[in-house]
Amino acid sequence: MKNHQSSIKNPKSSLSTSELSERNYKRICFINWMMSVPLLLIFSWPYYFFCHELGINRVAMFAGSITFALPFMFTILHGHVTMALGAVHRHHYYSWLQGFPFTYGLLFHPIIISTRFRLILFSSSLVILVVGYLLA
Repeated sequence: MKNHQSSIKNPKSSLSTSELSERNYKRICFINWMMSVPLLLIFSWPYYFFCHELGINRVAMFAGSITFALPFMFTILHGHVTMALGAVHRHHYYSWLQGFPFTYGLLFHPIIISTRFRLILFSSSLVILVVGYLLA
């Protein structure tokens, strides 16, 4: 038993300091910006075509599609940050984004990472669908 315990390494930290650096935050931000448009398109097209089949107005179709896709996109981007930094350290990245509101954190607000906010967006897309169907 003692031999097994001595073979287990005791790391000082799960993350090195380079993973919590500004350079890494910029890399994560760049990757998130690059993934956001494709993810938005991937998640919005089913809603768009469903609305098209129901004959819903184009304005409601586009508004609902974007509102439907945003929570899924936010969830994946939040997951990317969590995978890159870990659940314990992701708040450092979000604090860093808030420090650059006109550049890196342009479209970031702390409410985006809230599950409640994402569920409200999803629910509002369903409300737009029902209202659009009733008005069609």
